[in-house]
Amino acid sequence: MASEARMLELPFICDEQLTQCMRLRFQSLQQKNMRPQDGEKLLRPNECIYRVDFIQQHKLHFLRWDIQLERPGKVTVTGTSQHWTPDLTHLMNRQLLEPVGIFWKNPGAKKVECNEADAQEFGERIAELAQIRKVMYFLLAFTDGLEPAQLKGSIVFKA
Repeated sequence: MASEARMLELPFICDEQLTQCMRLRFQSLQQKNMRPQDGEKLLRPNECIYRVDFIQQHKLHFLRWDIQLERPGKVTVTGTSQHWTPDLTHLMNRQLLEPVGIFWKNPGAKKVECNEADAQEFGERIAELAQIRKVMYFLLAFTDGLEPAQLKGSIVFKA
């Protein structure tokens, strides 16, 4: 009898060092009174870089997002095709993937909502990309008063 498929939950991990590196890039450009490269994506104050480490890369089938928000607000999760190294911190707009996952919690609500069709398509795309990379980076934008410390999130796959 074949072994049963198991669930694999991979958490979003805030990459504080990379986020800080990208913020320094923005500050450096401001101080030198320079413009970013054509198409360069600079981090806004409400954006942070997160990563997901794929401990298994093959035969992943997207099941669901597990996004928990401690308070009302919205988070937009954008995947990137960027492979970062310590000396490369420029993120280009063309490296931002679509669709994005938008998750929100309304005042008084207990449940986090999302656009399910886009979230499903995005999750399936991540499962495909996992086959060729061990780490995937995400740009998370927090709005409506939500902050990074108020998010706990992961992607759940059938492995």
